Amino acid sequence: MLVGYETSDDACVYQLSEDLALVQTVDFFPPVVDDPYLFGQIAAANALSDIYAMGATPTLAMNLLCFPACLPPQTVSQILAGGADKVREAGATLAGGHTIEDDEPKYGLCVSGLAHPGRILKNCGAHSGDLLILTKPLGTGILTTAAKAGLLSEAEFAPAAQSMAALNKAAAPVLSRCEVHACTDVTGFGLLGHAYEMAYGSGVTIRLFSSRFPILPKARELAEMGVLPAGVYGTKAYLEDKVQANAGVARALQDIAADPQTSGGLLAAVPARDAEQLLAGLLTVCPGSAIIGQAAKRRENWIELI
Repeated sequence: MLVGYETSDDACVYQLSEDLALVQTVDFFPPVVDDPYLFGQIAAANALSDIYAMGATPTLAMNLLCFPACLPPQTVSQILAGGADKVREAGATLAGGHTIEDDEPKYGLCVSGLAHPGRILKNCGAHSGDLLILTKPLGTGILTTAAKAGLLSEAEFAPAAQSMAALNKAAAPVLSRCEVHACTDVTGFGLLGHAYEMAYGSGVTIRLFSSRFPILPKARELAEMGVLPAGVYGTKAYLEDKVQANAGVARALQDIAADPQTSGGLLAAVPARDAEQLLAGLLTVCPGSAIIGQAAKRRENWIELI
């Protein structure tokens, strides 16, 4: 076993041979949008993201679907169609899966990928001085919460839907062009939670530049209004003694840093010398990319929000 559960990484990795490793992950959740086809796309993109975060290529996927008996068959078919189209877009094969009856719909994938054992990316290994690059904007949790409350029009929610449904496939080959010391995807624990896992596993302090956060339209406005998912409060409570926010950092930005993301971007720690060139390459395929932090020698707090 090359990667297990010890550092809360995105997937497990098992070495098959000298030049081949198997990467496996599983992820599923209840609907975050009303459209069943879009939900299928988002859930599949979210599960596939773990494979990209490990530096691997998705090869095989299997469905995980829970649904109540009252759900129309057409709705179930649309969920599965959305997932199948994303698996196909990833270049992987969908090979069946498993369904059970449940009171609440839930959908996702078990995904297998392949990589060279020497090219596996882990969520730990960041070096002091590394710059952190994020490949998607933040705010999907806030916007999803607002949409469920009827506070957003379809057009206002569209950027979040598009971001969540987008694969991290385009970012992965760009990252492979340079040395990456650590990589993870930003999902349910928010930027703060996943940055903490990287900092803790790497033995460094990570400084997050709040003024550089890429943020989806309307997300900051809604955060300032107090429209926040419950996960924001849970993450902030868990990290209370691990994060220090400077006095000048707006409360809305602190909340956005803790916002639970669905199918978020990749967060990569790279040598400072390579960061600008890497960012330029990422911006051609992931327009929301930005340099949002830096690793430093271990200090009192694991995360400094500045």
